[in-house]
Amino acid sequence: MLNLAPLMLEKVGIIVIVAFLLAQMRSFRQVIQNKHSTNEKVMLILLFGTFGIISNYTGIEVHHHTIGRAEWLSEMDQESALANTRVMGIVIGGLLGGPAVGIGAGLIAGIHRYTLGGFTALSCALSTILAGIVAGYFGKKRKQKGKQITPAFTVIMGMVLEAVQMLIILVTAKPFSHAWELVQLIGFPMIFGNGLGTLLFMLIIQIMKRDEERARANQTNQAFLIADQTLPYFRQGLTIHSCKEISEIMLELTNADAVSITDDQQVLAHVGAASDHHVPNTKPETGLTKRVLDSGKISIARTKQEISCIHSQCPLEAAIVLPLKVKKKIVGTFKMYYTEPEKLDKVQQELAEGLANLFSTQLELAEAERQTKLLKDAEIKALQAQIHPHFLFNSLNTISALCRTDADKARKLLLELSSFFRGNLQGARQMLIPLEKELANVKAYLSLEQTRFPDKYTIDFQIEPELKKVLIPPFILQPLVENAIHYGFPRSKSQGQIIVTIFSKKNLLQIIVADNGKGIPEGQIEVLGHQVVDSKKGNGTAIFNISERLKGIYNGQASLTLKSKVNRGATITISIPLDSKGVFDQDVEGLYIG
Repeated sequence: MLNLAPLMLEKVGIIVIVAFLLAQMRSFRQVIQNKHSTNEKVMLILLFGTFGIISNYTGIEVHHHTIGRAEWLSEMDQESALANTRVMGIVIGGLLGGPAVGIGAGLIAGIHRYTLGGFTALSCALSTILAGIVAGYFGKKRKQKGKQITPAFTVIMGMVLEAVQMLIILVTAKPFSHAWELVQLIGFPMIFGNGLGTLLFMLIIQIMKRDEERARANQTNQAFLIADQTLPYFRQGLTIHSCKEISEIMLELTNADAVSITDDQQVLAHVGAASDHHVPNTKPETGLTKRVLDSGKISIARTKQEISCIHSQCPLEAAIVLPLKVKKKIVGTFKMYYTEPEKLDKVQQELAEGLANLFSTQLELAEAERQTKLLKDAEIKALQAQIHPHFLFNSLNTISALCRTDADKARKLLLELSSFFRGNLQGARQMLIPLEKELANVKAYLSLEQTRFPDKYTIDFQIEPELKKVLIPPFILQPLVENAIHYGFPRSKSQGQIIVTIFSKKNLLQIIVADNGKGIPEGQIEVLGHQVVDSKKGNGTAIFNISERLKGIYNGQASLTLKSKVNRGATITISIPLDSKGVFDQDVEGLYIG
């Protein structure tokens, strides 16, 4: 018995080494970890059946009390038996693949063991098939209960089924005296040897699974990091500026030697290797990119010839080019280039494919937001069309009356009216304008209104000077001032007061318009800004429109709040983020013309 133990450990080592080598193969890892289809079950049957055959061939021949030499066995004496690790592979196969794999692998290894001969040939064949059935059954039951197949459970199954094999030998092998002598000699070495081998085999599989999970987690974290950093730029659409920023982020966070983005006509950005001839604002240099734009399918190149760059000295030797799609239409490509083909491994390929899908989704969201912005622009233009004719007629009537009594003042008001409408036209074309432009528009409006109602109200501006260049949406201040004038002081005998306060606090621009007018009924405060309100003198369209535009433009980061008490005035506060993170803005240089 003691002489057999080291030899059994040697045989266990052979199977464990084979298992370790297989664990380095991606195909083996995929078959082991996936839910098994019919084809994969056939592969597992063949795999673990082969383990059993190897165990048979490398087993130790035992003739009565004599232990044979460690050699490749092709046949045995009829009075001999075999000590081996066959049950170990069958148990692992049954536990991982279920009854079908256990039975299939058991049949392959069992029948092969029977062909080798020996007085325990039938006993070992039957016990091998039984081990596959039992291991497959318990493996399936454990999975159905949501339990993992742990190394401890596997060791117990391996040792118990090996012990069952000893019992089957005692019951079926003839003569019984030879069977009893054999079991005494090989029983404990085989039970504990197979138990140890089963443990080591399962630990290798667990380590393999953990490595795969860790790789997926790292890949997912990397994808999230890239998505977080590139999202603000993708929301600008495919522009030269946004694509350059995205490409630089990708170059830093991946193993690529160059990153490029194109639209369907030209290169928008290329950073990294080969930047000397892959230049923005030019047609794509590579035939690979053109094929992707035509086919809409991912293309991978591992040679310079496959990339098909027209520049003979191009250092790029491998690439993955992926289509960018918006509503199933190809709008461009995303490309990762490598100067050494081996850098383009499976991990890089999967990361690139996942990012291409993510980038396409981000572009679709950007397009959806652009459409929302256009809709909100249309809403405000429709609102302006309703308000301006009434205001224009009143202003012209006032100026007409002044032409006979105060020509200089009439001329000044004409200039203010011109400034007001010019500001409105410019604002209607822009998403964001400088605060000072909005203030100029408000003051032009006030000049006209105060001429009509000189003693109705006073207005005071309290503004931090450094904020005048801050970009804000147009038409958010003037409608609030207009509301305060028309609805805050109707037929008021005392002079009204309006205070406009603008300051920064906690990285937010705060715009506060407060008046001491008649206030707003409590029932209306709850709905103003959230919906249009039915009223004899107004329907809350201006406040609702401002609130909706703030939500759309600043992606929920801006807010409008309203406080009021009847006969004590009203206060409206707008909070806008001062940084551009999450704001749907185009390149700042193009936001305002004027």
